[in-house]
Amino acid sequence: MKKKHNINRRDFINGFALSLAAGGSLSPIEILANDKRRYPPALMGMRGSNPGSFEVAHALAWGGAKFDKPKIQTDNDYDLVVVGGGISGLSAAYFFRQRYGNDAKILILDNHDDFGGHARRNEFNVNGEELICYGGSQSIDTPSAYSSVSAKLLKDINIHTERFYEYYDQNFFDKNRLERGLYFSSDVYGKDIVAKDSLRRSITKKDESIHKLIDSYPIKDDSKRALISLLSDKSDHLKEIKSQSKKIEFMRNTSYSNFLRSHLKMPEEVVGLYRDGIKGLWGVGWDALSTMEAYNYDMPGTHYFDFVLPDDDPSRGHITASEKSNDREEPYIFHFPDGNASIPRALVRELIPGSIPGNTMEDLVSAKVNYDELDSSYSKVKIRLDSTVVNVQHTPDEKSVDVRYVKNGKVYRVRGNHVVMACYNNMLPYVCPEISENQIQSLAYATKIPLVYISIAVRNWNAFHNLGFHSFNIPQSKLMHSFGMDFPVSMGGYNYTSKPNQPTVLHGTFVPADPDKGLSPKQQSIIGRRKLYEMNFQDFESLIYEQLDGSLGMGGFDIERDIAGITVNRWPHGYAWEYNDYSDPPEFNPYNGPHIEGRKQIGRISIANSDSSSYAYVDGAIDAADRAVNEQLKS
Repeated sequence: MKKKHNINRRDFINGFALSLAAGGSLSPIEILANDKRRYPPALMGMRGSNPGSFEVAHALAWGGAKFDKPKIQTDNDYDLVVVGGGISGLSAAYFFRQRYGNDAKILILDNHDDFGGHARRNEFNVNGEELICYGGSQSIDTPSAYSSVSAKLLKDINIHTERFYEYYDQNFFDKNRLERGLYFSSDVYGKDIVAKDSLRRSITKKDESIHKLIDSYPIKDDSKRALISLLSDKSDHLKEIKSQSKKIEFMRNTSYSNFLRSHLKMPEEVVGLYRDGIKGLWGVGWDALSTMEAYNYDMPGTHYFDFVLPDDDPSRGHITASEKSNDREEPYIFHFPDGNASIPRALVRELIPGSIPGNTMEDLVSAKVNYDELDSSYSKVKIRLDSTVVNVQHTPDEKSVDVRYVKNGKVYRVRGNHVVMACYNNMLPYVCPEISENQIQSLAYATKIPLVYISIAVRNWNAFHNLGFHSFNIPQSKLMHSFGMDFPVSMGGYNYTSKPNQPTVLHGTFVPADPDKGLSPKQQSIIGRRKLYEMNFQDFESLIYEQLDGSLGMGGFDIERDIAGITVNRWPHGYAWEYNDYSDPPEFNPYNGPHIEGRKQIGRISIANSDSSSYAYVDGAIDAADRAVNEQLKS
């Protein structure tokens, strides 16, 4: 690895000190420069669930911390208190005000130092040029399939998805002759090699160019022959199973990795090439996803399966993530330069006039948030950041709900006529003492998928141009299993890079897991989350250097010269749990499963988040907010 690069990190803290004092109250938290000049989107280092955002919750859930009820109430009563300032929480506030009236007094509490939840914005300044990218929720996926409520909300806040056909340059990478690549790292394959990614390509046995390409892969000769055989295979590998129901049962009960290994007799090197390619979508590799899902995703060896899913199959009504990827009628182009961070920004602009200038989706891109306005005394809607809720409970007369939260080490209490919990579902049993045992058990069924989105500002992309690639998949990687140039979107006066010598942002994805041990997705997520908590920024930094040096170094990239900044968006509780047919009953889907019981209304408390929809997409969060607000207004 090349010499260490000293990045100018404006914000790097591995964690805040938190301890429990006698009697269970919290000692003051040591806080970094928490003043009005702090601008969260521009902070580098460890972001996402930033240091200070989770320690109180962990003290509550892991340490059994107790928080006395303050005698004095903070603020006057609110019509609505929302716990969680992500897309679902902000949508709930928007719907409530829209249906209750513009005079509605609303308080939104969030444990992070920025609003938006997982829809997070990253900003860099490289040689005087402003760069914008996404640190969480990525794109508006298939907006034509949105419910009428979700579709109307986007239009109400002036987001018109049809405009992305103009703003997103779908031909950018073709025009610049940039392809998808594979990076074989030296720690796994003995030497660093980059090559064209042919792992999803159907070929003929006489296709000499592909044979030559695969011959360049650093795998054994028998693995090369097996890979060529797999890519050129046109067999129906289920033909020996005569019963359609038995075929379906086999496909759901066999992981794709085991299908390659045991049924197609692929060498472990070939199985390893494919294993992690799906992690960014599902949070686990093909070792923990079914052959049915591989068929849906059109993976090699499954192309020619001959079977029909019966009309009465319980999963027919469920659109899987892979189906969204493969059978979409719309291109995957509905992407702001800051990803879905523009959606909460648009909601905040509507809820708190004066907090963000402008009124169009275009001027959102360059607009700066005035964070001083979010919790202004004169605003009817307030967003209070760095505030971790620790107790939500009805008043004795059951006409209101008291909400306790911790901010800067001090416990506060507010009261609302209604409450919407738009936070992490698995915290509800620790926060809401009135929740039923059945509901607690239902909530415990699922967990969040840990996820890390890494934003790397670089001074140029000459190395990509020289190598002929715009992105890389990295088989069996220690950190990023994929990274590459960001989406080519230009809008609102913000222009995507046009020349290789210009600065840009690279995006990398890391999903920590524990593959090839027979563990379920849930078990791997829990282990992966623990791994994340054990990693500090320097651990990430070192591995990022190693991967960029190994892959781009041969194209002239120099980590000392070319890296301008790194932001690690760490989400230990990332993707909402989506049922998959390998680890969950096939009848579980967004319309049926434990999450339905888990999201039950508790009097004046309703639950709205993507967890409650079992659907990790923007419309799942918005639809949950709509349901929760309707519950409360009918109460």
